[in-house]
Order: sequence, then C-alpha cells, then structure tokens
Amino acid sequence: MLPERRMQECLSKSSFSKSLSPGQHWKSKSMRIIPEEFLRSTHESFEHRVVFSVPWNNSWQLWLRPDKKGLFMIKEDWDEFADDNFLGPDDTLVFTHQDTMYFQVHIFKKDGKEIISAPLEVEPQKETTSASASGNTIQIETAIGRTATRGRKSCANLQNPERYLLNPQNPYFAKTLKKTNHLLHVGLPVIRQYGLEFGPHDSSMYFILPDGNKVDGLTKYYNGLPSFLGWADVCQQYNLKIGDTVVCEFELSGRVVAAVRVHFVNE
Repeated sequence: MLPERRMQECLSKSSFSKSLSPGQHWKSKSMRIIPEEFLRSTHESFEHRVVFSVPWNNSWQLWLRPDKKGLFMIKEDWDEFADDNFLGPDDTLVFTHQDTMYFQVHIFKKDGKEIISAPLEVEPQKETTSASASGNTIQIETAIGRTATRGRKSCANLQNPERYLLNPQNPYFAKTLKKTNHLLHVGLPVIRQYGLEFGPHDSSMYFILPDGNKVDGLTKYYNGLPSFLGWADVCQQYNLKIGDTVVCEFELSGRVVAAVRVHFVNE
C-alpha cells in the first residue's frame, strides 16, 4: 500500500493526528492536548487516562488532567512516550481510537512511510528467539516445576530463554514490563513464526501462574492484532514491577492459543 494511502486509511477511522508547526517541539504543551473535536465526535469520557499502543506492541499509560483550555496528557507521561519513540521534527502521529481508553498510534516519517518496528535507539521488548511483545513480569514456574525468584533482567540481556519453558516445543516470547501493562499483546512476528491462531473476540483464555493457580482472561483484538485482557490482574496479584522480564509460553489447543504460562526470569 502506498504510504499516503496508508496514512489516509488511518485517518479515516475515529482518530486524530499530531505534527509539529514552526516553533513547536514534541514536548510543547500544545502537543499534549486531546483535541476537543475528537472528544465531541467519539462521545467517550476520557476522564482519567489513555493507553497508547504501537505496532511493535509497546504500550504507554498516560494520565489526563483537565484545565480551562482543554484535556491534557500530563507532561511526565507524554514526555516519556515522545522520548521512547525518538520522535523527529517531521514525524506525523495518528492516534486511532480502539476501545474506551485504548488507542493505536501510527508514526509516519517525512516520506509518508509508517514505522512498524521499534526505532533502533529504542530497546524494544525483544523476544529473544522470535520477536517483541509488550507487557509485564511475574514470579513463575520453571521447567522443572519450581518457583523461580523474580529478577530484573531485561530481554536484551536474556540468555537462552528456552530453559524456562515447561515444554521446549511450545511457542513463546520474552517481554520486559513497561509503564503500562493492561493487556498482554502478541506481536505479529511471533504469530507468523509459529503460525499461531487465536479465539474469537471476547473468547475465554487463562494465565497459568507460578503456584499453579489460574487467572481468567479474554482474547481481544486491537487493530487486527490479538491481546489478552486479564494481564493487569496478574501483574497486580504478583506485584510485578517495571523492568521485570517474563517468558510467556503458549499452551495450545491445536493451533489456537488457549493459555499463557508465565515464567519469571532469574537475575
């Protein structure tokens, strides 16, 4: 698809865009506002926060604060988003509304080409054997059935993640927790590498925890890609921290993902 057509396709949905005018920079206050016309058109109440996701499955939670000029993302959160994505002066951002507080963010360069993988300067939530994903960390069961001690090793430094798997033949990916971990996203490279399939929107799945307990989840689709709701409950229950790394092992029913077994990574 031509770059210009791709951008127009994104803009044709429930969305808004941001680009710099002369004298602005990405950390200008004007860049942090949620456009009033967008708020009117969506009829949604974004009173507290929004969640931005990008095609390589990183996500950010940004808290909102109203003032007399409109509804603004707080500076600390917006600045982190801008820094993490190394936004340039000629970039155009398209924010496509997915569901309630969730947005898919498309970043287009000056030539109109969309960025679909993490910029080189960004340390993506790499999957050490296949691809990247976004999310959180947890204490977990190792391949011999013991509970591992949670560490803070990043995916970039993770060696031989296969050793954490209960079944070495199972598909998996490693992920480092970021600021926002409401959903467990599954990256397109992982899906393609393993030929994974997923249940319908809102179909049941579950997370298998280190102690053998299970947390119920739901399969969701945002911008055509699968994610698992219920991840936030896992993170809260196990007090997962930003920077922790987990290995997510897929349990399949045929080719369809039925469960995610979560393994903590040792330091």
